[in-house]
Amino acid sequence: MTQRKINARDIIIEVEDDTPDTWLRIENLATVTHNPGENEETVDTTDYDSEGAYEQEIMQRGSSLALEGQAKKDHLTGALQPGRARVEEMAGEDKVGYDSLGRVRFRHPMDAKWRVWDATFSLGEQGGGPNDKTSWSATITKSGKTTLVDVV
Repeated sequence: MTQRKINARDIIIEVEDDTPDTWLRIENLATVTHNPGENEETVDTTDYDSEGAYEQEIMQRGSSLALEGQAKKDHLTGALQPGRARVEEMAGEDKVGYDSLGRVRFRHPMDAKWRVWDATFSLGEQGGGPNDKTSWSATITKSGKTTLVDVV
């Protein structure tokens, strides 16, 4: 087996459409950051028997994906690309409570399984300076456990 470095740009991220098991690629990303320690919670278990050494246990695990790119719309209709439009829909202010949950899946091309999350979606800051293209960003935060699904 040959170990190879993985290109960050090759990650595939898809969001589930309104139709179950219909997936839309999230297009034109410039950076993707997976934070597997997001929302992690610990408890201090240090006591007198710890002999001055700090001790802890993890009580909660979490994870998130931070997505960034440039805003992109159809020059005639103003429509967003389908994957980005779905992310923005899921981050809409009417998506609260149970309705705030959607599904996302991601993998690198050499992975045999998708990582599938129930997740919440939040849009980040958008804008730029006089000589910039408008930025676009979103954070997808896992809710519950990761499911692994074979790539077909």
